[in-house]
Amino acid sequence: MAANQIISGVAGRYANALFDLASEENAVPATAKGLEAFQKLIDNSEDLKRLLQSPVFKAEDQMSAVSALADKSGVGGLALNFIKLMSAKRRLSALPDAIRGFQGLVADAKGETVADVTSAEKLSPAQITDLKAVLKAKLGKDVLLTTTVDSSILGGLIVKVGTTMIDNSLKTKLSNLKTAMKGTG
Repeated sequence: MAANQIISGVAGRYANALFDLASEENAVPATAKGLEAFQKLIDNSEDLKRLLQSPVFKAEDQMSAVSALADKSGVGGLALNFIKLMSAKRRLSALPDAIRGFQGLVADAKGETVADVTSAEKLSPAQITDLKAVLKAKLGKDVLLTTTVDSSILGGLIVKVGTTMIDNSLKTKLSNLKTAMKGTG
């Protein structure tokens, strides 16, 4: 499963271009580490998410904000240049998808696959290890997990691998039960 199958459009094109450049410069691990650090900033800041998504902010303001944050978190090299390029081209809203796409390409090159996991609460290291083992047994390859916390799912997990999604969330189960009960009335 190549990441360009997972992430298409603008984000996919940027991810593929970055992967090609990082490969040419033997900088894939450093670039992946930098992007992962910046993604953690995004995941932990609602303000940063708003800055990336909102067209209201001026390009210069976005550029200075993401540059300062990247500098503060130690993001440099190609990862920093990539973030700045996306800012200059007014494509910051596609940055999280581009980062996921890049991670998918890196995993694919290593013979791994990427799984996006959403849970109601932060998963413990033991739960992550168990989940990786289960997914490896099902998929037949090592799995790189990206985790997201979304309390609105109430409980359970949503696992996405490529175009396949397994939604075992309590929210979906309750919705399905509600639908089933409406049909029996």
